[in-house]
Amino acid sequence: MKTRWMIAPRTLILFISYTLCALFLVKAGFSLEGEEKKGLVTYVEGMAKKQKLQDVDWLSVAQNTPVVGGERVRTFSESRAELELARVDRIRMAPKTTIDILKLYEESKEQVRESTVLLQSGDLWANIAQKDEKVKFSINTPVAAAAITGTTLRLSAGADSSAELKVYSGEVVISNVPGDSSTPTKRPALQPHQVEGPREVEGPRQVSLQEWSLIVRSMQKVRVDKRGQIVQSGSFNSSDPDEQSEWVKWNREMDGRK
Repeated sequence: MKTRWMIAPRTLILFISYTLCALFLVKAGFSLEGEEKKGLVTYVEGMAKKQKLQDVDWLSVAQNTPVVGGERVRTFSESRAELELARVDRIRMAPKTTIDILKLYEESKEQVRESTVLLQSGDLWANIAQKDEKVKFSINTPVAAAAITGTTLRLSAGADSSAELKVYSGEVVISNVPGDSSTPTKRPALQPHQVEGPREVEGPRQVSLQEWSLIVRSMQKVRVDKRGQIVQSGSFNSSDPDEQSEWVKWNREMDGRK
């Protein structure tokens, strides 16, 4: 006699429910991982475009347009844009600004998640969340690299590749030894030698042509010339004329909405 196994309707319903729930969680996990590896354009005023670093064609950028590693984003005259990365970090681009997203939370061999943004030209404002030792975030210019964690900053790159960094909160380690980058940078030819560890920013002074690294803290600034050498460093004040610009006021207002 053959034995027939009967499954109670309630048991069958529970089994199907648990199965669907498990599939949903697995899919959501993969989706979350993908979301963390891409950014989103959360604000556009005027005109902005993006392109793959290897491509020639530009695509128009609108609110909610995704951005990923290996893309270049550009704003035009009387335009600005905000990018949200991994849902916690924000970068805002002033008019006539171009950035390359070289890496976006890519995992290295050491299991460190790395993000690298190259400011080719223009002015950007960054509000970067606190990072642990397993996450590295840097914003570079053609002549300097800034390692960032838990920081609000403003960074500009001039037409001659000179750069200026202002830190509003937190701290940044800036150097003239940009990290690994797929885009060539304009740097002086330096002879191999040992590089000193980062030191705190000092008052305005001239430095010789050598590699350097500085810790720039809240309400301090550093200016770097086209050769990658410090020409000015020190403190700044919120009452300075430059801090009264519409660009600074707008960014402070946007930060207050977070």
